[in-house]
Amino acid sequence: MEPMRVLVVDDHPLFRYGLCAMLSTVPEIEVVGEAATGTAAVSLAASLQPDVVVMDLNMPDFNGVEASRRITRTSPHIGVLVLTMFDDDQSVFAAMRAGARGYLLKGAGEDEIVRAIRAVGQGEAIFGPAVATRLLGFFGSTPAQPVEAFPELTSREREVLSLIAQGESNPAIARQLVISPKTVRNHVSNIFSKLHVADRAQAIMRAREAGL
Repeated sequence: MEPMRVLVVDDHPLFRYGLCAMLSTVPEIEVVGEAATGTAAVSLAASLQPDVVVMDLNMPDFNGVEASRRITRTSPHIGVLVLTMFDDDQSVFAAMRAGARGYLLKGAGEDEIVRAIRAVGQGEAIFGPAVATRLLGFFGSTPAQPVEAFPELTSREREVLSLIAQGESNPAIARQLVISPKTVRNHVSNIFSKLHVADRAQAIMRAREAGL
């Protein structure tokens, strides 16, 4: 059986080195590359075509959520396993929407990381215990209600995003919602930050994918 080919993405050199060193001792795993930025991650994933990308979320250019989205969009067969310090709902759900198949917190044991890489490489979805508890709590707390698109946004931000998706400009949105242009700009900035998008085009794409 050929080893599972893994690309490790993390902007902290010591953590990245330690993770690569640990994985290199596992016979059925081959570390084929390392990246410290989202740009490098997307480029190396395209050229190396690994089975699994172990992805950090916080990076200096664009973050791991956007990198995951770009990788899974162009190479859907590549499995993304998020390995991060962030266990908040916003990060977890953003990573899932971006196509990540697994989500572990840094501090996970070697056996847990290796098991998650194997699972993601085989097309399974896997989450660390803390993240799984969050997911169960989120879905279990609202069993009779549909999951609303972009729960991290306020109702006003969803209104603004819907109008953005319809191609409306900021001044037009201000007129329709009877708010100031500055308030619209603030809402747009918050939307970009919460959805981990870089510009209006990406926001429109995300909104339309969600049916807005």
